[in-house]
Amino acid sequence: MESYKLTAVGDGTVGKTCMLITYTTNTFPQDYTPTMFDSYETDVNVNGVKTHVILTDTAGQEDFDQLRPLSYNSTDCFILCFSVASHPSFENITQRWSIPELKMHAPKVPIVLVATKVDCRSQPHLKLISEAEGRALARRIEAYDYIETSAKTMTGLDQVFLSAIRAARNPKAKARRCNIL
Repeated sequence: MESYKLTAVGDGTVGKTCMLITYTTNTFPQDYTPTMFDSYETDVNVNGVKTHVILTDTAGQEDFDQLRPLSYNSTDCFILCFSVASHPSFENITQRWSIPELKMHAPKVPIVLVATKVDCRSQPHLKLISEAEGRALARRIEAYDYIETSAKTMTGLDQVFLSAIRAARNPKAKARRCNIL
């Protein structure tokens, strides 16, 4: 059986833990508990191949900047997250995560860029990050793929992990897009 380690990274409170818990348990957690380091495991079928996945959850708070990179060892793909409801988390993708941290500690490991909390788009009064802005950022950081998710509605969760597994299997390739004009 294939086995891959996927590590979720991004600012605190962007929804990394909720995404991982919801994906592995099919239940959205109601309470927020800051993460220092956590690991979840699950088996999935990807293109007919049974695959064991180790999902590593990291702390996004600056207090853990020295410890967090220790969890990057043996990572096959990073799941780099920002919240569409948090402009600072979006800006930190380039200012803190992608270039300064991930490229320094694991330059050859592919990245799947994930927008979380897209269910917030149903609230018209909020100034949110658009899908176009997210896709442009994914191109800028040379992400393998860009996926929009909501752990609350379970939107896009399967796609995140399937894409991350595909990236881990073939880190030099980019996800293929089908554009219908």
